[in-house]
Amino acid sequence: MGQTPHTVSDVMTQTVVAIGQEARFKEIVETMEQWKVSALPVLEGEGRVVGLVSEADLLPKEEFRETDPSRVEQLQRLEDVRKAGGVTAAELMSTPAYTVHADATLPQAARIMAHKSVKRLPVVDSHGMLQGIVSRADLLKVFLRTDEELAAEIRQDIVGRLFAVSHDELDVEVTEGVVTISGRVRDTSVIPMAARLVRAVEGVVDVAFDVTGPASETAPGASATRPQL
Repeated sequence: MGQTPHTVSDVMTQTVVAIGQEARFKEIVETMEQWKVSALPVLEGEGRVVGLVSEADLLPKEEFRETDPSRVEQLQRLEDVRKAGGVTAAELMSTPAYTVHADATLPQAARIMAHKSVKRLPVVDSHGMLQGIVSRADLLKVFLRTDEELAAEIRQDIVGRLFAVSHDELDVEVTEGVVTISGRVRDTSVIPMAARLVRAVEGVVDVAFDVTGPASETAPGASATRPQL
């Protein structure tokens, strides 16, 4: 996967099935079934994303099949009722389309998904043209990085640079994504910064320090674990 920071382009799906605004209801359902996807970007013109049709947008058609139209005001779900009568993608899609750029970081994409309560984001260029799609599952791919890969990156990019003098006296172990840095350091004041940098490594679950400082600074056996930042 390469070293952090990772961007949306590292994890997104580039081959995306999309539909036009005039796509009909059954065509949408059939396309989802054929390609085993739960949502489809809706495009206009040469590929600009204008909306997204998901399974949630289609379900009102079935949910309100037996509902008396005269009771619509009691449902208090006018948007769902409107979609229940929709026939084309333009009538069914959720809009505006929340999108993200390929060079956005994974935390940025995660924040958009959380704030907008969406499960996926079309990836677009500066003109709004579709480049791919990224889902919640894609963002979690970083946690599939091996412990060995994480340890190697932390040793080289963080321990080797922040603890240039004492890095040979430090050991980095990673177990199930949890990082433990142990040994002796010359300057314990650097530990909070190191903790922040380690937590920023994509795929790290948590970090703990079990280190001792110079004899004049720390009694033998003293340690700092999960420093308060």
